[in-house]
Amino acid sequence: MKSITVVLLLGLGAALGQHAAAQSAGTYPNRPIRLVLPAAPGGPVDVIGRTVGMGLAEALGQQIVMDNRAGAGGIIGAEIVARGTPDGYTLMFAHSGPLAIEAAIHSKLPYHPLKDFAPVSLVAASPYALIVSPASPAKSVKELVALAKSRSGKFHFASGGIGTGIHMAGELLNLAAGIRMIHVPYKGAAPSMTALMSGEVDTMFNGVSSALPHVKAGRLRALAVSSAQRSALFPDLPTVAESGLRYETAGWYGLVAPARTPKPVTAKLQSQLHKALSTPEMKERLASQGIDGIASTPEQLTQHLRAELDKWTAVVKAAGLKAD
Repeated sequence: MKSITVVLLLGLGAALGQHAAAQSAGTYPNRPIRLVLPAAPGGPVDVIGRTVGMGLAEALGQQIVMDNRAGAGGIIGAEIVARGTPDGYTLMFAHSGPLAIEAAIHSKLPYHPLKDFAPVSLVAASPYALIVSPASPAKSVKELVALAKSRSGKFHFASGGIGTGIHMAGELLNLAAGIRMIHVPYKGAAPSMTALMSGEVDTMFNGVSSALPHVKAGRLRALAVSSAQRSALFPDLPTVAESGLRYETAGWYGLVAPARTPKPVTAKLQSQLHKALSTPEMKERLASQGIDGIASTPEQLTQHLRAELDKWTAVVKAAGLKAD
């Protein structure tokens, strides 16, 4: 009899919990939402995150406060969200750095990329541009590779931090071309571009959305894009693979919440995010930055993340980048 009572009480508790979650989703959101951008202002994560965040705020009818938390390749921002209250009011504009690459580099992180986050949806994908200063003698990927070989160990590429997508794009080029560019990490993609323009470093990859204004203004020269196909923003710019290298990578972005966020809440976020991404204004805004909007299920985001973990674990091992 006692065991039956316990089962009934457990069942009642679960039902009440589900009812509370449904009620919560019904009134959600009734106050501003914090969207953590695990990157410095001015880089692709920041630019794309703010664009998408504004569209989501309009769809939800609620203010979204952008919170840049740069450092450690996105680990700092990701830890904040992993430890956040699972109520839908703390979210992260996720990218490959903190959720895939850092997990490949470090055996211990202050969070688990799969267990400590509730997936909402993939949001966008965008290729990187391989860029140099206009003063550089390299005017193509082949010329850059030849220059790097002639200055092996003294040719430097910048990134927005160890473990960021643009860092790994450079390491992938090292492996594909058989060169040894030296990595110089900065505290964000924007500071690394400043360093490139000032001549502190020789080259770097960066999101096309961030690189485009500087390329158009003549402050930087684009040599290629990292994706399998050419970018609509740079139709005359070849891909890295067109130079004869086996090479392909791109930035991807998604929305996640802390683990244990009620499913009705994440479902509402997903539906409203998809609504925001489907508007003509958002499509045009993203396309003008060379970005493809993506609407996925939480399960598809999880599958994508697992594939990214496998991919970058192999690259980290091949490049000897394991930190601990």
